[in-house]
Amino acid sequence: MYFVLHRKLSLEDTLSLHVRYKTWYGNKHEDIVVEPADIFQKCNAGERQEYNMVHKKITIVVELSGNPTTEQTEQFVSSDESPELLPTTDEIFRKCPQFRILVIGKTGVGKSSLINHAFGVQNATASHDKPGEVSIDHEFTSLQNKRFVLHDSKGFEPGEKDNLKVVRDFIDRRRAMPDLKNKLHAIWLCFEIPRAGGRLLETGVEQFLTSKHKGELGNIPIIAVFTKYDTLLDRVERTLDKPSIKGLSKEAIQDLIKKHAEDKLQEVCVAPLEKFAKSAVPHVTVSTNGNHEETLTHLIKTTEELVHNHVGADASVMTSVAQRVDPGLKIKASIDLHVCVSEYWKALASSIPFKKRSMWDCLHVLHTDIVNVWNFQDPHGYLCSPEFRTLMTNMVNELDVGPTADSNKTLSFGLTIVGTIATIVSALSGPAAPIVVPIAASVVIASWVYEVYEESYVLLLILHRENDDRSLLSRPALQRFMKYIIDLTLVLQTLVLVAGNQELSRKAIKLAVKSYHESPMSGEVHNRIQEHDRQSTPWQRANRDSLDQLVALLQSYDISAEEVSSLRGRLPDVDLSSDEPWG
Repeated sequence: MYFVLHRKLSLEDTLSLHVRYKTWYGNKHEDIVVEPADIFQKCNAGERQEYNMVHKKITIVVELSGNPTTEQTEQFVSSDESPELLPTTDEIFRKCPQFRILVIGKTGVGKSSLINHAFGVQNATASHDKPGEVSIDHEFTSLQNKRFVLHDSKGFEPGEKDNLKVVRDFIDRRRAMPDLKNKLHAIWLCFEIPRAGGRLLETGVEQFLTSKHKGELGNIPIIAVFTKYDTLLDRVERTLDKPSIKGLSKEAIQDLIKKHAEDKLQEVCVAPLEKFAKSAVPHVTVSTNGNHEETLTHLIKTTEELVHNHVGADASVMTSVAQRVDPGLKIKASIDLHVCVSEYWKALASSIPFKKRSMWDCLHVLHTDIVNVWNFQDPHGYLCSPEFRTLMTNMVNELDVGPTADSNKTLSFGLTIVGTIATIVSALSGPAAPIVVPIAASVVIASWVYEVYEESYVLLLILHRENDDRSLLSRPALQRFMKYIIDLTLVLQTLVLVAGNQELSRKAIKLAVKSYHESPMSGEVHNRIQEHDRQSTPWQRANRDSLDQLVALLQSYDISAEEVSSLRGRLPDVDLSSDEPWG
């Protein structure tokens, strides 16, 4: 069999031949996998080269043009010629290290509070001085969250005729910049919901919205943000006709208040906005006070979707990474944006670049990507330390051999974890007492992490019979990858509950690990993975079925920002600011 490859080939590609042939008992077909790593290793530099491979009685000749050894072999870093394993997020962060946003609005509209809550910082600086003293080009950043950069504009207040030109020129300059990291990724146009008789839009804003509608501002996503929603609800509640609500339940009254508030929003905010922007500028109503976390979640989700559609996938990843509103969005980013699930499942299926690597090496990049997506305030790097990686690996190993839970029932993550945390804290001798985790953090006990990842389950399935004993070798490996991904994700979600946006301490991390480990949740997760494996055919395990199961499990345990706020109110007091050793 002879063919010429007319495309650029890289180590990450999967090259296979689908072969059909006749036998005495009928037609057969199979896929023959050709590994690019082998091509790059065996071919010599030259203008034209051939790669030869024999599969059963089939001789395969791949003819290549160009020089496969100069560019590609730079990716080989070890003496055994295995390609370097790099986290997916490394490349994303290289292209787009920060989410870049312009926030426009009058002084007092609530911009600083909005930024602080959306990105989990305490002192996001916005320009509150006199007009013109702070340049729109100035980059405001925070050491508490290095994954976003803020540009601030006072908006288009009366008497500031030049500000509209300043903003438009800034947008045009950023659009012309070639690198994604320097482009503007989104604009939040902020308005305080006006009181009765108040005007929402000044002349400059009307012109700005008209420019967006006409396409003069390009594809940059602009979201109108109506702030201080809680104040509107309070005003509506005060004006309710008391006799008309007599006898109504508390829930019915709240629903009535929200309906009246929505009617008022439509009249004083949405209608004027749509008059000039038409459908070019979506709107979101937010509040940073009270129990209205779902409004911030809506803003972030709207922003991420628009950035993905109009700026690019890498920028939308940074939107999800930078935000610190909703843990569920972190899980969604890991799944939908291919940061820690699909890319690695594809790698498992192709055995590149995991082949000839230990399980520890493979887990290392998985771990780093997941931690990067969650973007905790972790200046000491505790979450990527050898000790925390060892804790997670040993926990997976311990739960592997422990008792299993009922796979037919799904526990509520939040309530289950909060109950376990309360039990752990109540057993401490005092608020400052150390957390003792019953898992080794200094030595990897799980011997399987040192095993070499030889070849993928999919490849075994293609080349051997379904009942071949060799195919069973990959089943534990795939199970452990699934367990590690889900265990780490749920430990980090627990850490959001106990530490929030504070600087992480080892004590906080240990409390999150201990809480997940001792809760019924961990046993349930592992049992559901094992039950799925028992009920699946080999082909289902090798195909997308296992990936779909992983995604379903992650989604079934995520919690919303609203739930986080409610659950935190149930947590007992514990001092997590002081640090302590791992062991």
